[in-house]
Amino acid sequence: MKVTVVGAGAVGASCAEYIAIKDFASEVVLLDIKEGFAEGKAMDLMQTASLNGFDTKITGSTSDYKKTAGSDIAVITSGIPRKPGMTREELIGINAGIVKSVATSLVEQSPNVILIVVSNPMDTMTYLAHQVTGLPKHRIIGMGGALDSARFKYRLAEALEAPISDVDGMVIGGHSDKGMVPLTRLATRNSVPVSEFISEDRLNQVLEDTKVGGATLTKLLGTSAWYAPGAAVSGLVQAIACDQKKIFPCSALLDGEYGLSDLCIGVPVVLGRNGIEKIVEINLSDAEKVKLQESAAGVKKTNESI
Repeated sequence: MKVTVVGAGAVGASCAEYIAIKDFASEVVLLDIKEGFAEGKAMDLMQTASLNGFDTKITGSTSDYKKTAGSDIAVITSGIPRKPGMTREELIGINAGIVKSVATSLVEQSPNVILIVVSNPMDTMTYLAHQVTGLPKHRIIGMGGALDSARFKYRLAEALEAPISDVDGMVIGGHSDKGMVPLTRLATRNSVPVSEFISEDRLNQVLEDTKVGGATLTKLLGTSAWYAPGAAVSGLVQAIACDQKKIFPCSALLDGEYGLSDLCIGVPVVLGRNGIEKIVEINLSDAEKVKLQESAAGVKKTNESI
């Protein structure tokens, strides 16, 4: 199993590290445009192999896509990260050109590759990858919902004062501060609705904190987060590589599901060796349907920029 990660910055390097540590891939190729940067990150990570107990080979390359040939899965993290006060949508001008070039270059070398898009604005960049590569819809996946759901579960556990392993919850909709739809109605603690444990006001606060989860970290760090995005990517990659048939909320190209078409947006999907093996349509309340439609309208508006 060969995995390529394009972009050796903080997010890309975290992706490569978590994938390697899980030890399910034979090789991870880290690629960047900055001379020597990916090679240095790869060498540094390989020097942790004996300490962290993995045998995955990590190699780095400066802009040589031939090194990515034969990749089963490729992750696109390339682009500029958010700065404090910026929205994900403000990154579209620069990142669209980068993602277009990266996606086409990857497919040229690995025509059977499955792409995972991380670059922001993520739903629009996932849609762009579909447009420029022509890959089947099941082979292009946007990462956002997996990350947003992890942040949702963190906030739920915090509010419940419970171990996070007790908590389950999902975020659908666009990967943006205004577009996320945390499904508080369906969130549980050991199969018991969380509304049995905390007040409606506290649950609404969890919802709002989840929606600004990325912006909160950007304000604190001065740039985008990297540990949780890297872990989210590694979870998706492992589900595909190991044919786990796990359900994650991911940005997928819709064709009538949830009453939406011709856009990529976060919905629950089953991930296996073929990529998106099924889009899961869950029963939403009327209020949740409205929020998802509003989110979709925002994504489509951003898509018009490309």
